[in-house]
Amino acid sequence: MSFHMEFLSKDLTFPNVSKASKDGLLAYGGDLSPERLVLAYSLGIFPWFDDDQPILWWSPDPRFVLFPERLKISKSMKQVMRNSDFKITVNKDFEGVISNCSKIKRNGQKGTWITKDIVNAYIELHELGIAKSVEVWLEDELVGGLYGIDLNNGVFCGESMFSKVSNASKVAFISFIQNTNYKLIDCQIYTNHLESLGAEEMPRDEFLKYLS
Repeated sequence: MSFHMEFLSKDLTFPNVSKASKDGLLAYGGDLSPERLVLAYSLGIFPWFDDDQPILWWSPDPRFVLFPERLKISKSMKQVMRNSDFKITVNKDFEGVISNCSKIKRNGQKGTWITKDIVNAYIELHELGIAKSVEVWLEDELVGGLYGIDLNNGVFCGESMFSKVSNASKVAFISFIQNTNYKLIDCQIYTNHLESLGAEEMPRDEFLKYLS
């Protein structure tokens, strides 16, 4: 069956996620308005594109998720959490976190998918109380953190994290999960790093049930 990617007009609609390609690509176009982004996440869809591409919308199957109660913390990581001088805050410097996430060099990536438009859109979501950040400080310097979307339905959609010093993003992730009541963390797509912390694959249909 050939894949036809749908173009999104100004109407606030998305095609059914079952129409996504094998790798999860669903549609292109539309905008990054708060209304569209909230609708997208509530349907299991997220934007992911480079500077030189149109807005691309994805809904992969399987989905990569973490159940907070299955979080894995290694002995060495427990030691880091106990003995480090890191200070953790929530929603103290959202702009600092997303800005650092956009600049961090990642293996195998030329540029960043966290474009200026994405940064501005998620800052707006943060101002509306929908996007959240976790910050890790060493003395008064922001050295790590993560941000994502709180759907207010027990699911947190993690977007990106960064570390300027060893283990800072892991500390952000672990402490965030240990101190929240989410039933599911959406990690979107597979990474070794998140698998080592207990994330696993889940069929998209099952994931969508958690969103509704």
